[in-house]
Amino acid sequence: MRRGNSGTDHELGILRGAHSDTNSDNESIASDRSAFSGPLGRPKRASKKNARFAADLPKRSTSLSDGGGGGRGGEDDEYVEITLDIRDDSVAVHSVQQASPGGGAHEDPELTLLTKKTLESNLNNSASLSFFRSTSSRIKNASRELRRVFSRRSAPPARRFDRTSSAAVHALKGLKFIATKTAAWPAVEQRFDKLSLDSNGLLLSSKFWECLGMNKESKDFADQLFRALARRNNISGDAITKDQLRLFWEQISDESFDAKLQVFFDMVDKDEDGRVTEEEVAEIISLSASANKLSTIQKQAKEYAALIMEELDPDNAGYIMIENLEMLLLQAPNQSVRMGDSRILSQMISQKLKPAKETKPLVRWSEKIKYFVLDNWQRLWIMMLWLGICGGLFAYKFIQYRNKAAYGVMGYCVCVAKGGAETLKFNMALILLPVCRNTITWLRNKTKLGVVVPFDDNLNFHKVIASGIVVGGLLHVVAHLACDFPRLLAADEDTYEPMIPYFGEQPESYWWFVKGVEGVTGIIMVVLMAIAFTLATPWFRRNKLNLPNFLKKLTGFNAFWYSHHLFIIVYALLIVHGIKLYLTKIWYQKTTWMYLAVPMLLYASERLLRALRSSIKPVKIIKVAVYPGNVLSLHVTKPQGFKYKSGQYMFVNCRAVSPFEWHPFSITSAPGDDYLSVHIRTLGDWTRKLRTVFSEVCKPPTAGKSGLLRAEGGDSVAFPKVLIDGPYGAPAQDYKKYDVVLLVGLGIGATPMISIVKDIINNMKTDARDSDIENNNSNGNSKGFRTRKAYFYWVTREQGSFEWFKGIMDEVSELDEEGIIELHNYCTSVYEDGDARVALIAMLQSLQHAKNGVDVVSGTRVKSHFAKPNWRQVYKRIAVQHPGKRIGVFYCGAPGLTKELKNLALDFSRKTTTKFDFHKENF
Repeated sequence: MRRGNSGTDHELGILRGAHSDTNSDNESIASDRSAFSGPLGRPKRASKKNARFAADLPKRSTSLSDGGGGGRGGEDDEYVEITLDIRDDSVAVHSVQQASPGGGAHEDPELTLLTKKTLESNLNNSASLSFFRSTSSRIKNASRELRRVFSRRSAPPARRFDRTSSAAVHALKGLKFIATKTAAWPAVEQRFDKLSLDSNGLLLSSKFWECLGMNKESKDFADQLFRALARRNNISGDAITKDQLRLFWEQISDESFDAKLQVFFDMVDKDEDGRVTEEEVAEIISLSASANKLSTIQKQAKEYAALIMEELDPDNAGYIMIENLEMLLLQAPNQSVRMGDSRILSQMISQKLKPAKETKPLVRWSEKIKYFVLDNWQRLWIMMLWLGICGGLFAYKFIQYRNKAAYGVMGYCVCVAKGGAETLKFNMALILLPVCRNTITWLRNKTKLGVVVPFDDNLNFHKVIASGIVVGGLLHVVAHLACDFPRLLAADEDTYEPMIPYFGEQPESYWWFVKGVEGVTGIIMVVLMAIAFTLATPWFRRNKLNLPNFLKKLTGFNAFWYSHHLFIIVYALLIVHGIKLYLTKIWYQKTTWMYLAVPMLLYASERLLRALRSSIKPVKIIKVAVYPGNVLSLHVTKPQGFKYKSGQYMFVNCRAVSPFEWHPFSITSAPGDDYLSVHIRTLGDWTRKLRTVFSEVCKPPTAGKSGLLRAEGGDSVAFPKVLIDGPYGAPAQDYKKYDVVLLVGLGIGATPMISIVKDIINNMKTDARDSDIENNNSNGNSKGFRTRKAYFYWVTREQGSFEWFKGIMDEVSELDEEGIIELHNYCTSVYEDGDARVALIAMLQSLQHAKNGVDVVSGTRVKSHFAKPNWRQVYKRIAVQHPGKRIGVFYCGAPGLTKELKNLALDFSRKTTTKFDFHKENF
């Protein structure tokens, strides 16, 4: 081999070695399975220029030629060409090819593996440049092993894979064993120092997962990785030093696809024979499934291993080689969705979404204000009206008492107290209206008020009014207790004289004010409202506080529900308090009852309607199923006249659990179905008891039935009695107003979206049926149904969740020939595409879906995605495909995602021609 004068330019040289026909040499393959590069005992250079030389091995001759010369044997000699990659600090076997008599060559993957193992055993032991002086002898050693292989069989040419194609380029980025953020060497080293304190500076294999920054579910996977790396580096025992850890880290963080593929292969190939059996494949499938919390796949690991062997070992040899895994990885379709129609479109829209850097503060602020007003004008005018009324009432009473005799004794304190009391009366009346659900549903369905009134924000407005009650109550109570009463006690006789008609003789103590009807009713109201407001906060309602066990019973939904019904006592006391006023004696000037009369009658009528409707229209349970993830499915008969829209919800009551509690649940059936269904997830005391009650009457399902437990009405099962009340309006019911909708459900939040998907399918069936009857009136039964494209994204943590709606997923796949509905199921317990822990799952998913049309993760015909969606890419794709359209975005799930989805909707609406209207489900 020649080097240029610069010392960095490598040229091509040819090495030739002997290849014998005999089998006299029986040297074993070296057991060292380290990466196919080794240190050459010289400083590492910055540049990595590669050089290659080929070793042709003719019969009974060994020679070294410089620059491509050298002696060959006869014309019928068999040759093997070995190509090596030489860098400044390493040598790697690139390929081994068998030369044919005609001058052609084909690569033998098994020879490549054997040669890599033989040469690397020698190369890794080299500590200096002596490699270049003894290459001939090393090639001779390799030829002995190759001689044995050729005498045994003549391997068929291995398929070469194009690594420049899009699928291959994506696959080459995969097989990440460590996360960049958590497994940078400084972080790994720091964790090593901490974990090795109790083990004499050694890292135990049982803590390898923690040192690499993996989670506990990946412990077994990490242990298998540890064993593979230990075998490759001839390390025995269950503990390693920091230097050995650094060597492990360098090997698994190597960006070379071949190096990562070999590490993965070594994990599977536990006996180091260069072959992977079906049992070894089953074991690594089980480990991968465990790391990704895929219990179903873990249970069927042997079945799926047989599927992989059937695909990769068609000759029934009983094993597969490393090139088979490479083929599966490079040729498997990419399971993730390719967002955007093209790179150009993606770049164009990305440029549009880049915010312009406005240097002038006034212009920047005016833009923000403009967008804020455009996005929230409905809420703004409602809030301005409410604040205006409250301010007007406060000012009215303030001025009124400013001109009364009481002002001379108590000053501005009485003006503030009376002003606060007036806003309090107004808000106590108004707070009942947002929870009059029947009225709001009627206004939403039968009037056009929804254009200007944000009915979706009814509960948010309810909370805003509650804050107004707190402010008004504080002004009233504090002004009286801290100012008015002390002034009355401290006033002299002349000053107090105008107050005699109202208070009688001047009180002698503060207790006189407290013990009266006005004082007692006021204090009780304050205490009861404080309890109700406190238990209604998210910290108490959702059990977010870490309280002692005996106090936890006083929190949660049940505590919120019962404490909120203290309002009955509060309103009764408020009326009494309003009648027994100190400073108002004329009956028509006592306005409290006037404020409360209409709202209280309306609310009472709604509650009476619920009781009558649920008792007059009883329902019978058709079917009950208990699914993984603590989900209970109830199918009940549809009462006559029960008309609803997809996306709406109803209240459910079970007297076997509680005769008084009613809980809201989204309807998962479609309006065209002849039954009603809800899916209830166990999240609190009431739902837990409900699941227990129904589980007692259920049995394990028969073959072909879904769920953990099931029971059907035909089985003459004595089901607990269930009452329903509804339907009630919800944001998702407005999906029909849009040609294109984006439906997003998190976990059990998919329930209203499932009803919408069912409704779209039913309309598709109706259209198809009408087309058969009368082609000119194909949409006759779909009047008002505008939706022509739906994107449904369901994100869930657990694999078992997909069983909840397996039937509807398969039905969409079967009936939706025109692609109206796009289903995207995401399982977040699975690591993102490219992680080594999910590599085999992705391979298996592609095989199973291609062969049987069933996804291994969801068990449906819809192919699942891994990790979480990139929501910006989701919006971008829809914006590119539907320019100039108005998209309805409907979300139901945990509050954490609300802000991101809403901000993206606003961002894309402002900076593209596609407009996104965001709607969030509220209960």
